[in-house]
Amino acid sequence: MSDTYKQAGVDIAAGNEAVERMKKHVKTTFRPEVMTDLGGFGALFKLNKDQYEEPVLVSGTDGVGTKLKLAFAMDQHDTIGIDAVAMCVNDIVVQGAEPLFFLDYLACDKVIPAKIESIVKGIADGCNQAGCSLIGGETAEMPGMYSEGEYDIAGFTVGIVDKSKMINGSNIAAGDTVIGLASSGVHSNGFSLVRKLLLEDSGYSLQQEVPELGGRLGDVLLAPTKIYVKPLLGLLKEIEVKGMAHITGGGFIENIPRMLPDGVNVDIEYGTWPILPIFKLMQEKGGISNKDMFTTFNMGIGMVLVVNESDADQALAYLRSAGEEPYVIGRVTEGERVVTFTGAEV
Repeated sequence: MSDTYKQAGVDIAAGNEAVERMKKHVKTTFRPEVMTDLGGFGALFKLNKDQYEEPVLVSGTDGVGTKLKLAFAMDQHDTIGIDAVAMCVNDIVVQGAEPLFFLDYLACDKVIPAKIESIVKGIADGCNQAGCSLIGGETAEMPGMYSEGEYDIAGFTVGIVDKSKMINGSNIAAGDTVIGLASSGVHSNGFSLVRKLLLEDSGYSLQQEVPELGGRLGDVLLAPTKIYVKPLLGLLKEIEVKGMAHITGGGFIENIPRMLPDGVNVDIEYGTWPILPIFKLMQEKGGISNKDMFTTFNMGIGMVLVVNESDADQALAYLRSAGEEPYVIGRVTEGERVVTFTGAEV
């Protein structure tokens, strides 16, 4: 049967080898609550409910979009898994949730064990950064569904937060301070436009050294998405954080309003943080308006949070001590749940 299946394009032996290769990476992520090893039909995770008064489970799922195309072209697969984890765990930490575990789905045209190991190692690295366990996943070999050498990856995470400590932005008020945390690059959104602007229209090569960027274009673009979980969970123990927004697809313009209650705006003060060179390059080469840039990209800020004005200095000091680059980028004003800008036309 296996020989016949292999002739049809599915190599069971290669799949088994990939599983064996990934085990050592997966096990580095296991928290004490993990009750099963790899290979079961389902993964078990013991929930320590006694630590919470009213535990609420928070879930998130996401992929990494066409950033994958760059990984294929560069034949670099060891960080794309970090992106998959980041896109999920950053989405649930904004509600105050601690990520508990993560599962992945990886589909490819052909299982190449060394490549699968590299991808899963990246997922494990991301889980370790977030403090969650990689407890399961699926690797699907699907000949005829993907072009040679290509694959797709998606992730799913579950976290927990006490009901009384959930963050939903409901008490954000005019006068509050808006803090932005620096991104590591483009993160995992907008890559269809990135590829069009830089590779198709401007003729850059991924292998090309770009002086403005301080390195190869492909390396800059593949920089993994920053995972903000541990610094933010630590900050929540120090002060009240009223709201948080993960700056993903839709940029500032669409993501910041998602945390706002009725009756307020966020006014961003342009120039209060360094816009990364990669965004300046794309805007220059593409002749793109500020509005389009701030509606598509993170522009150097991957996470936005709102705190009381009186807590701002403490928040900045803590975040710096945790290794982040925080900036006061604006304030909350009265309004109708939109983002406004001071200092530039957006």
